[in-house]
This record gives sequence, C-alpha cells and structure tokens, in this order.
Amino acid sequence: MTSRYSNLERPGLDESALRSALCHPEGPYARCDVVAETGSTNSDLVEAAAGSAIDWPDLSVLSAEMQRAGRGRRDRAWVAPERSSLFVSILLRPVSPRGGPLPVESYSWMSFLAALALAESVEERTQVAPRLKWPNDVVVDGRKLAGVLAQFVGGRAGTPPALVVGIGLNVSLTDQELPVPTATSLLLEYAGTTDRNILLKSFLRTFAAHYRAFCAVDGDAAAAWADGPGLAARAGARLTTLGQDVRAELPGGQQLLGRAMALDGRGALVIRDEAGERHTVAAGDVVHLRPLAEGTR
Repeated sequence: MTSRYSNLERPGLDESALRSALCHPEGPYARCDVVAETGSTNSDLVEAAAGSAIDWPDLSVLSAEMQRAGRGRRDRAWVAPERSSLFVSILLRPVSPRGGPLPVESYSWMSFLAALALAESVEERTQVAPRLKWPNDVVVDGRKLAGVLAQFVGGRAGTPPALVVGIGLNVSLTDQELPVPTATSLLLEYAGTTDRNILLKSFLRTFAAHYRAFCAVDGDAAAAWADGPGLAARAGARLTTLGQDVRAELPGGQQLLGRAMALDGRGALVIRDEAGERHTVAAGDVVHLRPLAEGTR
C-alpha cells in the first residue's frame, strides 16, 4: 500500500471560499476562521467563548491545518500530519424559540448532533457509510474515523452559557500515519473524495441545519424535527453500541459488563447487567467502552 500514497498531495483549506459559502449572507455561520497551526481549536474557542459574544457569536467556526495539542475525551492526545485531517470547532450559544437559552441538560446531546452531522455528510460526499460509537466516536467497521469533543462554557452574570463542539476527522492519513491500529481514514476506506474543502463545507452545512432543528424543539432530543425524526432517533439509528454486549471500564479499575440497551434523556448509556439490573453511565463516567469479547461472560 505504501506506493499508492508515495506522492500524496494535501491541499490547504481555502478560507476565502469557505467564508463565502458558509457565512452570512449566503450561509448560516457568523464567522469562519482558518489558521495554519494551533494548540487546539477547541481550547481556542473555549477561551473566546468566555469573552465577547459580539466578536464570537453563535455559530462561529475555527479550523486548523495542524494541531500541536489536540485533545479528545479524558484528555487523550489527538495528533496528525499537517493537512491530513479536518480539525474544526464550532462555538455555540444556543437559544430556544422563546429567545432564552436552551435547557442546560440538552447540551449533552450536542456531541451526538455533531457526530451525526459528520457521519451523514461523509456518507453523502464519499459513499463511505460511518456509524456512531457511544459516546463520541465515528467509526467504519469498528475502526475510528473521527472523534467529537464537546466542552461546556458557563455563562457569566447576564451572559448565557456557551458550548464548543470540535471534531477531528482522519482524511488522508496513510496506514503508516494512523495513531493506533484500530483507526482508519477516508483515504484508506477508498472514499469518493478526500478534498477537505468539500468535506468541511458539507459537514458544516449539515451541522447547522441539525442545530437549528434541535434548537427549534427547545433542545428536546426525543421531539421530532420539522423534516422527520428527532435527534435521539436519528443518532440511535446509526449507533452501533445499542444491542451490543459491552464492557464499560470505569475510574478506579471497576468494570460493568452487560447489554447496551438504550440512551436516556441526557444521552447517557443504559446497560443491563447479567442480573437484569439497569445501570446508567454518562460519558464522563467511562474510561473506555468496548464490545465484550467472546468468552468474557
């Protein structure tokens, strides 16, 4: 496979074209910035969210060609060669149809919203059909294609809370460049395109449409959207975790073995153990969630 990628070209993101396509008045976004390099797009926007809502309003986007200190869930490192991936974060200041902020409990669904938008947009543009793995991975045949990280930013006096949602998508990584053997990339999956400008525009447009639909139902994941099922139903349909026998590795070395049954109202996973007792675990409670190996039980 090495020879197939020996002269691999990785064009940069076109900031001007992205802004023209995505920002007002042509698109739904208020701001779209691309930087050559940063520590973490999520960290940058978390810091920005604590400042002026005028400078960084709802639906502000920051993307980087390379991250030096990208982080996933539980502070796991996320690094990749320059221009080989999409690193993009979105600053959200969600409001309900009544004009007030969404219920804070709805924020836990934003990572699902981003993962769903990414999976749908990738499938539309590449013919690769990703699935979702609870709590925050986008996978192809069990191999990690992308990760999602959502970070809550508490509001100050008189300022509503905000949220930063970031995604890291492996686009043109070769087999030698994968961070772990269980990862994959669009290139390795023979995607119809690895053009990051196309992929980014498609993802951001899909995300904005889903975000608006979610806000329109006051952040209720169970409520139907104007064009069909709501967020919980759409995410659940792509979620490979449901129905699996799983092992949840918890802090302190504890484990929970059982069948992944459902998502609760906050997007936490409901697991039924061998005794039939149901346990609810949130994303922050789990170090790892893995399919239960044959013979473990």
